[in-house]
Amino acid sequence: MVKRPASTKLHALKSPLPGIVLDITCNVGDTVKKGQKLLILEAMKMENNIIADTDGVIKEIKVHKGDAVLEGADLIMIG
Repeated sequence: MVKRPASTKLHALKSPLPGIVLDITCNVGDTVKKGQKLLILEAMKMENNIIADTDGVIKEIKVHKGDAVLEGADLIMIG
């Protein structure tokens, strides 16, 4: 019997619009559920909640508070 490694497929949560990261409400290793708020992004003087679009575990946070991001940029990796 061949033992296969656990799936290492990661899902990237991407920025829906350009803006500034105001706050990050999760940490690497946290288990998250679909619909949970993970990050607050300011765009055009409005705060936008960025929510998890899948269940999983936070594997990597690619941005820091205060970072400017472009539309489509990877924000958080969920596995």
